[in-house]
Parts: sequence; structure tokens; C-alpha cells
Amino acid sequence: MARNTEPKCKQCRREGEKLYLKGEKCLGPKCPVTRRAFPPGQHGPTSRAKITPFGVQLREKQKAKRIYGMMERQFEGYFTKAASRRGDTGVFLKQFLEMRLDNSAYRFGFAKSRAQARQLTTHGMFQVNGKDVNIPSYQLRAGDLVTVKASKMKKGAFKELSERLAKHQTPAWLTMDVPSMTGKVINKPTAEELDKSFDAKLIVEFYSR
Repeated sequence: MARNTEPKCKQCRREGEKLYLKGEKCLGPKCPVTRRAFPPGQHGPTSRAKITPFGVQLREKQKAKRIYGMMERQFEGYFTKAASRRGDTGVFLKQFLEMRLDNSAYRFGFAKSRAQARQLTTHGMFQVNGKDVNIPSYQLRAGDLVTVKASKMKKGAFKELSERLAKHQTPAWLTMDVPSMTGKVINKPTAEELDKSFDAKLIVEFYSR
């Protein structure tokens, strides 16, 4: 499966803000976005290129792709699916992205970043409603239960997981039972509960031009 192999910190610097692609490192003083708050490349510190309306839309799309770790074809597929529904395309797009298994695992606190959640999913660390699922793009539904497989709990990725979950803030559309290591999807996130890291309206405008 194709994936973006560009350094994650470089991706954040290109967008000019923290996308939290490396988990805890993004919160510390060593975060490259904090230390070098300018685009990567030899002209980064002095570049003053004027961005066009099209450029603004493109950057928002690229930002969303990088946040959720996707390539163009897959991301465009989500947009096409969202646009085929009657209603707010931007809200539908964000819901599809948030309801992915790898993203939900990250939201539950099972992983420190979406990239780690994706890796844990492909390695078969999770079960959905008691069944093994190793597809990161698997779409969860209201009422689904996501659990860390008991046989995988001793893996290094889950070291100190209980302590981490105790401090983790779970979104309102999810609920987490720490003792059983089980997360439940209460419902689809509403427009108010969706991630505000990017403007979906600009993405809709980009694909609708």
C-alpha cells in the first residue's frame, strides 16, 4: 500500500503548524515546528511567496491528507463518497475520516499518534466487536466496540497504557473503559464535535472547482 515517506516533522513545517504526527514529541521543546517556524528548504526562512486562493485550498487539502496519513487517491475517494450524499459534504468527509479504525484507536488513546495506530492495526492488535480487524480504513459504526487483543497486551507499544489512558481525553462521541481496555463508539461525531484542525469547506471548494 502506498504511503507518504516524507519526514513527519518536515510535513508539519511545510504546513506552518503542528499536525501532531509524532505524538508526544510535538508537545516538547524539541519540536522542529517550534525551533524552526518556517517552511523546509534553503529558501524557507526568507521565502515570501504570495499564496493564491487556489493555493489556500490546496494547502488545506494537503494538510488534511497529512493529518490522517493518506495518499491522494484514497482521500479523493472519501470526498467522492461524501459528495454523493445529500447534506453538508464537508461534515460527511470529516465523519468518514474520524470513523476510520486507525483514527478511532488514536482517539481512544491506544496509540500516541495516528501513524502508530495505523501500524498497530495492520499488525492485528485490535478487535472490533470481538473479531480481528487489521484494516486501518475499516469504517466503525455507532455501537461498535474496539478492544486491544488480550494476547497483545504485553507488547512494547502498550507499555504503561493504563497510565496513559488515565490522562487521555476521549472525544464526546467515544467512551473508554480503561479496566477492560475497550472503547465504544457512541455515535457519529456531530459538526461541533469534529476535528477543527482543517477547514473542510476549502477542500470541498478545491474538488468542486
